[in-house]
Amino acid sequence: MTNTLIRFFRAVLFAALALIGMAMALVFMLSTAVAVAILYVVAKVRGKPFGVRAYWSQRQGARPGPFQSATAPFATQPRGDVIDVEAREIR
Repeated sequence: MTNTLIRFFRAVLFAALALIGMAMALVFMLSTAVAVAILYVVAKVRGKPFGVRAYWSQRQGARPGPFQSATAPFATQPRGDVIDVEAREIR
């Protein structure tokens, strides 16, 4: 009898935990939908397209090329060949 009650309470606790987890997932999905809706409305108000392709093309246009940095720190004249190298052993 005791074993049956323990199993029943375990099943009830497991079901309650599963329902709480599903409720948390539902809240997460709803909050994500609200956030996407806000982004959509803001994009429409600004007159910009809302979508992955528009975002990707905007981000790619703002990026520098693969071999250029934004500030070009190495834009100075290249130095001549390296003629002296010092090697030290680290212990």
